[in-house]
Formats: sequence, C-alpha cells, structure tokens
Amino acid sequence: MIFSPVTRLRGEVKVPGDKSISHRSVMFGSIARGTTEITGFLPGADCLSTISCFKNMGVAIEQDGEHVLVHGSGLYGLKAPEKVLDCGNSGTTTRLISGILAGQDFDVTLTGDASIQKRPMRRIIDPLTQMGASISSIPGNGCAPLAIRGQRLHGIHYNSPVASAQVKSAILLAGLYAEGKTCVTEPYVSRNHSELMLNYFGADVQTEGTTACLHPGKELCARPVNVPGDISSAAFFLAAGLIVPHAEILIRNVGINPTRDGIIRVCREMGGDITLLNEDFHSAEPTADILVRHKSLHGTEIGGAIIPTLIDELPVLAAMACFAEGTTIIRDAAELKVKESNRIAVMVHHLTAMGADVEETEDGMIIHGGKPLHGALIDSHLDHRIAMTFAVAALNAEGQTEITGAECVNISYPNFYQDLKKLSQ
Repeated sequence: MIFSPVTRLRGEVKVPGDKSISHRSVMFGSIARGTTEITGFLPGADCLSTISCFKNMGVAIEQDGEHVLVHGSGLYGLKAPEKVLDCGNSGTTTRLISGILAGQDFDVTLTGDASIQKRPMRRIIDPLTQMGASISSIPGNGCAPLAIRGQRLHGIHYNSPVASAQVKSAILLAGLYAEGKTCVTEPYVSRNHSELMLNYFGADVQTEGTTACLHPGKELCARPVNVPGDISSAAFFLAAGLIVPHAEILIRNVGINPTRDGIIRVCREMGGDITLLNEDFHSAEPTADILVRHKSLHGTEIGGAIIPTLIDELPVLAAMACFAEGTTIIRDAAELKVKESNRIAVMVHHLTAMGADVEETEDGMIIHGGKPLHGALIDSHLDHRIAMTFAVAALNAEGQTEITGAECVNISYPNFYQDLKKLSQ
C-alpha cells in the first residue's frame, strides 16, 4: 500500500468490534450452557481462529459477518479435536484457550503461525503447571507448539510478574475446573474483560485492588453479548484526527472500559481535543462516541500503571509524539518487545527512516518531537498495529510512504484502509 499526505480528514467512522471481547464471547459461550448470541463481533483473522478452535472441539458455531451464534457445550462438553488446534496469529486464543484445555479430560496440541511460535508462553505454562496442569513447550523454548494433557487442577494464588490480561485470564479460566479458589495478583490492573464477562455468564469472580479471585463450582449460562467498538482500532483515528490539520472525526460506539482508556487520557495530557458524547454506563462495558479535532500537541511521559491500559496503542502514540512539541518518554513498556513484532525496535527504526528523532531504550523509547516527517519504505513485519500506525503517520509526512505486508490489518480491522480513505475525500 502507498500513502500520501492529506489536507483534511472529516466525517464519521464506526470501528470494528472489540477484539478482546469478541474472543471471550466465543470462548465463554462455548463452555456455557445454552446459545450465546453475539452482535458486533469482529470477523478478523484472530477471532476467526478462536471460532475454528472451538468448532474443532465439537462446538456448533454459526457466524455471519458480525453476527454469531454459539451453541454452548457446557464446562465439560468439549470433545477431543481430531487434529492440532491452529491459533493462527492470535496470542489471545493461544493463551486463554490453554487455561480452558488444562482442565479437560483429553489431550491436545496447540500451534500457530511463525509469529506465535516466537511469543513467550512460559508466562502461562508456569502458573498452569502450579495448578497441576500438564502443559509443555514442544520445542523446549517456552514457545508454541504446546502439548496439553488434561488433568485435575487445584486453585492457587499466583503473583504475576507482568500485568497481562492474557495471563490472568488463562489462570482464571483454568480456575473454572480447579478445586478451591484461584486468585491472580498483578503489579498493575490489566484489562478486566474476562472478570466482567465471567460474572455476566454466572461465574463468581471478585476483584480487590490488583487481585482477582474466582470461586469454582458454577456452570456458565449463555447470555447475549453486544460487542462495542474496539478502542485499540479507534486509537488510529484519534491520532489521525490530532495530527492532520483541520481534521474532525466522530468515532461511533467505542468501548471506554477504564482498564482500556489510557489512550484517551494520554491524548488529553498532550493537549488533544477529545470529547466523549452519548456516554452509556448501563452495561458491563461502558461506551461512548468519541469526537476528535486537530490541535497542537506537546510531549508527555507515559509509564507505570497506565501502560497496561494502552499497551496496544503505544506504537501509534509514539508516531503521534513525533508531531508534538517537546519530548515524549515511553517507559515500563518492555512488553512491546514480545508482541507480533518487537514493536520498540520496529517503531524506532521506521520513525527514524521517516526523519524523526527517536531513541530506543531498554523498556521503551524517547521521542523528540517537532521534526517534519517524510515518506519512507515501511516493513510491517506482518504486525497489524505497525501497518496501521505508519498509514496514519504518512497522512502528515511529505512525499509517499510505502508499507509492505499491509494486508496484515485483516487480523483486527479488514476495512481499515477504506475507512481511512473515506475520511480524506
């Protein structure tokens, strides 16, 4: 894909359904009793991998675009798959499904694409093993493919060294099959979609501070799920609206869960003009329409407890910081190194190629803003967040920017480029 600068961005956009919630609605619906109707589902490649895995374990799932019916099998109704379960590019699928599979009465092998086979799985292997699970890395390097032999589990209180919703969710899901209470304490609170949805489906999850505890023994019951727009997808339009002169964009029906809204808080700290309209707090997942207008930005410091609330948005925040006056420091974000790509190294390399003044640090980067950017050749590394970030940066960069592997946006936002183009017309 080749991108050129634009002189305006105007209009409305409706981003796809939240990826995290889409994954969980299929997973929880699959192990619940009854039929779960999902509206607003994200039909991206990652979420389709989740559907495929549960279909291969005997769950009847009907999917028509954003509408999905999951005919649940109950907690103990999954069947041994006849083949290896392929999680594609999805770390969420791989880690969360491992928690569910650990307590089954059958064995299974999990794999994924080349990226998944490099991502760290020891962070779930260790706590699940403490619960009595038999889960191992087949190549012996702490990565997929994983061999899981179903076992009887017992509850633990796990002190997680990382604030990770995937780690926390894997342990809580295993706790559904464990004897005794299962608790996870994190250094900071990570996104809490699993806790909210588990309770919505009838489980008993209690949270206090950075600790979440699940009391086992309750069957999950199917419930309708209306998936809000994904704030991680909306983030690219927030950034575009702030950096393109004369821009004004309305993003409809976006999830503003407080464990996910760090992008809004940081944009405002940088001086961004962002207004929340039609806020709705009546359901477990609050939503709002987000109005963003172009405004001059200034640098800020991003670190500590806010990092888990915007970990996926840090690449586009780094690009946005290049257009801000002053210095922006991103720290406590070493987790970026083990995403679909090493997002710290990739962002620093390509932003530098576009003329930015960026330094890589051990756990983040330092961006000295205010230098004009120019087009460059960008390798997406088949990382959807990288491809979308540089599509946005190109909107206010001189000359043309070419992104290779641009089709990787299908993982989370298949129509991203079309939606971006419509706003510039």
